[in-house]
Parts: sequence; C-alpha cells; structure tokens
Amino acid sequence: MRRRDFLLLPAMAMAWNQVSANVENPRIGFVHAGLRQENHTLLVAFRDGLSALGWIEGKNLSVIDRWAEEHTEALAAIIKELVGSGATILVTAGTPATLAATRANATIPIILVGVDDPVSLGLVDALMQPGGNVTGLSLSSSEVIAERLELLRQLVPGLHRLAVIVRDDPGLDQKLQEIRSNAQRKGIETLMLEAPTAKAVELAFARLRGDRAQAIYVASGPLGPVKRARIIALATDSRLPVIYSFRIFAIEGGLISFAADYGDLFRRAAGYVDKILKGSHPADLPVEPPRKFGLTINLNTARSLGLTIPAAILARADEVIDQTTESDPCFDVAANPKVQPSI
Repeated sequence: MRRRDFLLLPAMAMAWNQVSANVENPRIGFVHAGLRQENHTLLVAFRDGLSALGWIEGKNLSVIDRWAEEHTEALAAIIKELVGSGATILVTAGTPATLAATRANATIPIILVGVDDPVSLGLVDALMQPGGNVTGLSLSSSEVIAERLELLRQLVPGLHRLAVIVRDDPGLDQKLQEIRSNAQRKGIETLMLEAPTAKAVELAFARLRGDRAQAIYVASGPLGPVKRARIIALATDSRLPVIYSFRIFAIEGGLISFAADYGDLFRRAAGYVDKILKGSHPADLPVEPPRKFGLTINLNTARSLGLTIPAAILARADEVIDQTTESDPCFDVAANPKVQPSI
C-alpha cells in the first residue's frame, strides 16, 4: 500500500461509510471510452444487475451514462462533469476511462471493469486488498492466455512460431510477459510486434511471412470500427489463423475469439455498487477476474482461408457464425442454437 494511502485510508473509510449509508437516490456515473451504439448492451447488463439487487433506476438510484465515442481525450472532461454533478460512484469501462477517473478523483469510489492488469497500472495495491478508492473486475487471467494458445495449437498442429500483435497499451509489459511465458511452456516461440499506429499495424502484418509466423494472436482491442476492420482485412490477407481477445472481432469477420463475457462483468459490477452503497469501502473489496468466457468461431472466414475447424473446437463453441445456414433448408436453427446466421 502507498504510504499516503496508508495514512489517509482509515479516516477516509470512516467518513465515506457514514455518508454513503445516508445517500438518497445515489447517482452512479457510467463511463465508456467507446461508441454508445456499439456497446450499449453493456449498460443494459449493468442496469439489469442493479435491478436484480433491488436498485431501480428512477426510484432509488440514477445511472448517468457518458460515452467518449472513441475520443479518449474527452474522458477527463466527462469525469469532471460527473464528479461535479454529484456522482456517488463511478463505473469505468476499460483502461482509458479508469485512468482518467483516477487522475481526476481520489475519493469517490471507482469500479473498474475490463482492465488488463490494475496492479501494474498502479490502480490498486493488490488484487485481494486494493487499498484505495478503486476496485472492480479485471481481465487478468493467465488461464485465458493459455486457453487461446491451446486453441491455436489445435488449429495449427505443430505450431512453434507465433506472431503476437499488440498496441502500446498501459500495462503492456506484464501482458507480453504472460503471453511469452505461457507460450514457452507450450514450446511456442513468440514474435512480439508492437503496433500503436495504423502504419505500424501494416508493417507488422508485412513482417509475418518473412518471419515464418504460423499463426497470429491479436492481444489488443476492441479498438474502433475502422481500425478493427483494417486488422481483420490484413489478417485475412495474411492467410494465417488468427485468434482475438475480443468477441467483436469474430463477429465482424475475424476467425476466432476467446474472450471474457463482458455482459457478465457488467452485471457483476452492479454487485460492487450494491456493496458500496450499503457501507463497504472499495479498499476492502477484492478485484475479481472474469468467470465466464465465450468462444466464437466464424466459419465463413474459415472457409475463405481453406481452414477446417477441428470438431473438438466446434463442439466447445458458444457461438458459430455461418452464412450458409440461412439458405440451407435442412438446417434446423432451433436444434443448433450456437449457430448465428450472418446477415
């Protein structure tokens, strides 16, 4: 725990608990750096979680949602507005929104959702004892990385050289180390390609063939629609199997994704709100990892690559994208709920 927090925390906790217990109709600020149209289901999941716990919007609680619409530079002003309007708690989706909130506010409780490594980012002191005004739900899970690598090994028998494409995200070093160490245990050599700009992404994909990569792991995302579309197009042109860390990639044409269930994360975020409004302090609420994951496979992309998805992977899939199902009179959608016909 930071010395400053150690000195201030007891007094903060006593004062804050007393105030929170007496708040009527608390105002919850919900902040997302992305597009509202693309991510509104996360807000719906959060509200559903609140409702299940007895917090009814308009009756005993208000949720004020704000969206940066991919303009992360706007986050500081959004946080300032919410704090100034009397927000009781801030729920921040992703790393940029969470960092903006912590820079602008050191007292209002912050519930982070979907941050890769809150410890290495300095957002919390430890996962079990956050130690300040921030807690929530991380994406940190070495098991998830291991599972993605195993899926690639099933897609590419004998896989021994893997390209990993990442942005220069906060906490990048820890993420790369986890990928590298997991890959080494499986006998896979990794080629780390940092691509913070559109030009760098183009150059990263251009290197793949020369560096004899057999598959690709896109470890960053979900990015904006334009950047995401470009990465999917470059991946398709590479003719290599690619696994993504976010479901939206597979939905929009990527081959396969294995990702945390964000709807579940935001429903669980409501539980933190409930506990804090009932007197708990964020410093005492452990940061929790994802519990639910989804495997999404795009069979349309697999066909375009001439790739056969092993039956073992298809059997595990939570969602399969397949355009042939719409026109196939023999296909029974009711009997195959995993398959989502593409439109």
